[in-house]
Amino acid sequence: MNLIASPRFLPAVLWADAASGLATGVLQVAAAPVLAGWLGLPQGLLSASGYALFAYAAFAAWLARGRPVSRGGVVLLVLANLVWVAGCVELLFTGAAATWLGQGWLLVLAVAVGALAALEWAGLRGARRTAWA
Repeated sequence: MNLIASPRFLPAVLWADAASGLATGVLQVAAAPVLAGWLGLPQGLLSASGYALFAYAAFAAWLARGRPVSRGGVVLLVLANLVWVAGCVELLFTGAAATWLGQGWLLVLAVAVGALAALEWAGLRGARRTAWA
């Protein structure tokens, strides 16, 4: 059995997604005024997206605890991650991030969230192949 088809793979990715979402949310909420200056992004956007990440992280953690993991829930997370990536890319290309640090922040978020979406999707596909085998 390969790693992706392991029954532990998808829950582990979901826990990683929940932890990274929570950490990013705490950072954006707790340090929004400072981050706004450094990143050149609106303070309100940083705070609001930080609070949204709390709900997202709670949902990801709830899914990670499920046995079996909810396929529909993971699809919803993957879609939410893709929307997040699109939002980061839009902010990057519209010049909303006025500093090079802000541009780097958006790029790192887009790549990391995109990677999590890909891993979650791969985990779903691996779980499906295992169930059918």
